[in-house]
Amino acid sequence: MPAKSTKSKQDPQPEEAEEPVWTYRGYHLKTSEFVTAMVHFFRAEIQRANVWRTRLDTTTNWAVVATGAVLSIAFSQPNVHHSIIILNTLLVLWFLFIEARRYRYYELWSYRVRLMETDFYAAMLVPPFHPSPEWAENLAENLLTPSFPISMWEAFGRRLRRNYFWIFLILYASWVAKIWLFPEPATSLTEFVSRSAVGIIPGEIMIVLGLIYYSILTVIALATITMTRATGEILPRFGDESAPAAPSEQGKHAGLRALLVPRRRRRQLLALIITDKAETVSKRILSDLKRGVTAMQGKGMYTGADRSILMCALTITEVHNLKSAVAKEDPQAFVIVSPAQEVLGRGFNPLEEK
Repeated sequence: MPAKSTKSKQDPQPEEAEEPVWTYRGYHLKTSEFVTAMVHFFRAEIQRANVWRTRLDTTTNWAVVATGAVLSIAFSQPNVHHSIIILNTLLVLWFLFIEARRYRYYELWSYRVRLMETDFYAAMLVPPFHPSPEWAENLAENLLTPSFPISMWEAFGRRLRRNYFWIFLILYASWVAKIWLFPEPATSLTEFVSRSAVGIIPGEIMIVLGLIYYSILTVIALATITMTRATGEILPRFGDESAPAAPSEQGKHAGLRALLVPRRRRRQLLALIITDKAETVSKRILSDLKRGVTAMQGKGMYTGADRSILMCALTITEVHNLKSAVAKEDPQAFVIVSPAQEVLGRGFNPLEEK
């Protein structure tokens, strides 16, 4: 009989524990759980964007249907006054204003979707397979302090150029045709001007008002072309990848460089902390926030006691963590948080000579 082996089987190697993305008050969020949460959040933001996109189309449909109905009535019944076209023009202008407001909300949700597409999902496909370091902070700032990424003027101009300017041109041409052709074709320019009158307002004034109205619309459409604060649906969020790299970047992995906030810098703050426990408070900030701290000496003029003043630059999303860190070490500390015009250096915008 073959001898039985006395060698014990080796126990399988224990699997390494998955490093949590963050730990807070006993909660440990793993990488897989983080990705799952972001997937659900991405789907929710797409749903929001789709809802507001549908509302945009609904407003445009209102303008088109109203214009079609008014023109059908105006040209099918010769006795209908041309002022009905003017009233419809003002109604379409109100639809444009409503759509511009809705477009700002759509851009808010669209901005978050594009941020996740370019800096989370796209980063997974490009080595070294991790999102941009500032991606999560930009998304968190937008969630904590939501703000429209597009101004009312830019939204108004975009919707005017894409849809409504053509509706206004049709209305203008219809207004001229209605006056010139009905109830019978005008025989002279003087007759055309006299027919343009509305009530007690002479035709000359109505024509001048119409020219001013359409001139203002044209100026707005042209003046807002260069406004591209928000990425919109198709505007790129990346720099010129075909351009040659700077000498300082040669030999380095530049990675995926996304424009996290188009033409808008993240809100940066400066915190002053007056405390009697400068050593422990600074260590807590260094460990919890990973932010640098500078100590200065001060003197309380009321008590005459010497005190330490800690100075720390941070962003809007780190304010809560700063307060929590200081409160853990010195609940009696005095904290001042004020906006900073610009912060340059490590952890913020690079300090480079141009």
